Amino acid sequence: MKTQQATARRWSISSNELQLQQKKDCLHQFLPENLGLGHSAIFQLDQDLSYTETRYTPSKDLAVLSRIDYQEPRLVVTLSLKGQSRFSGNNGDEFVFREGYTSITTLQSSRGERQYQAHKSTTQLRFGLNKSWLDRYFGEHKATQLFSKNGTQLLNYQPISPQAMCAAHQLLNCKVSAETSRIFMHGQAMSLLASELSPLSEGKRRNLTRLNQKDVAVAKSARDILLREFRNPPSVEDLSKRVGTNQFKLKQLFHHFFNNTPYGLLLEIRMNNAYQLLENTQCQVSVAADWVGYSHASNFSTAFIKYFGTSPKTVSKKPG
Repeated sequence: MKTQQATARRWSISSNELQLQQKKDCLHQFLPENLGLGHSAIFQLDQDLSYTETRYTPSKDLAVLSRIDYQEPRLVVTLSLKGQSRFSGNNGDEFVFREGYTSITTLQSSRGERQYQAHKSTTQLRFGLNKSWLDRYFGEHKATQLFSKNGTQLLNYQPISPQAMCAAHQLLNCKVSAETSRIFMHGQAMSLLASELSPLSEGKRRNLTRLNQKDVAVAKSARDILLREFRNPPSVEDLSKRVGTNQFKLKQLFHHFFNNTPYGLLLEIRMNNAYQLLENTQCQVSVAADWVGYSHASNFSTAFIKYFGTSPKTVSKKPG
């Protein structure tokens, strides 16, 4: 039965109508050509952990209708890397997935639609974790607490951490051999989840309804400035002024959202960028030092060894 239809607001299509293509390591889903560009790649990283890359640029305002039923409760971690989408549930639930933010939700069944804007590109990474996975890493008691409410609920909403952002880009630009790609993807996924799930393990659940949205925006803006300008970063004082707050408040927000200080986050960004450059290009240490904003290679090497426990020369000599 053809479910594709036009409404006054948007075109709707059932998820069952998406074109499927099974490959060796994943399942691909495609939008019909008349609705624009839309593609999801679904990987089963292990029995209890799935990973989905979604890139949509629809030619019309679009709603993808879905009906989901899982055998056991499931936790979903969604990173919105570009654009935004909205989920509207049949029971009145509504969640917006905004660029630059991680949303953590729980559900066992879901009825509703995922909405996308015409001509707006959206890139999202979504990780589905069974309760068995959470039992294994969080403990059964803690995992049960996370699923204490029936239906779909939002557990956490915060700016994507730099560590998770780095892992996300590694996943999207996987450059390892086919034989080791699954190991690589699983490793990056675990690194990303360790970062984004940490507030839940620390008992710092931040429900969207309890958040000051201005504080969320300030934290994201400050993080984005450091991500862009890590080679020549502003001082904490200047960074505070640029995002419209004071130094004390900014430090509080960084501790709350990133479990770090502004300088600590800057170091994390610099070290991760340097490691990627050294590993991918085998460049000289002095080149990597200059690339991430260090005037002296010796100072860079000292910071790198302290951060990673190995020298930058060792990383640059690894076989490609």
